[in-house]
Amino acid sequence: QVPLVESGGGSAQTGGSLRLSCEAVHAYIYSNNLMGWFRQAPGKEREGVAAVYTGGGNTYYHDSVKGRFTIFQDNFKSTVYLQMDNLEPEDSAVYYCAAAYRTAVGVWPHLVQQNTLDVQGQGTLVTVSS
Repeated sequence: QVPLVESGGGSAQTGGSLRLSCEAVHAYIYSNNLMGWFRQAPGKEREGVAAVYTGGGNTYYHDSVKGRFTIFQDNFKSTVYLQMDNLEPEDSAVYYCAAAYRTAVGVWPHLVQQNTLDVQGQGTLVTVSS
């Protein structure tokens, strides 16, 4: 069974909005852990986009998305969401939902770069046209 069920994504124009969602199938993945997204565009390195500590709500955002993207959670559904507003062509990439167990939210970008996340989804494509 796929541990993280992703939905959302697709195409938008510059300045538009999209929302991604990620449901953790098992409670142990969601509860009191980090959940978030990283992205990878063709020819570019993986980049941690946003993450939330589900046990307390602390968040991390990459500098390039601050003020435009918002990550939030629904504990009843074991689901996190990434609301992406004011999209730019540079946001085009495959977005992957992922989880990391028992670590601080500030570690998220390092886990992404080192490819040491505990659980990873299959990815969803986001395309932003100018």
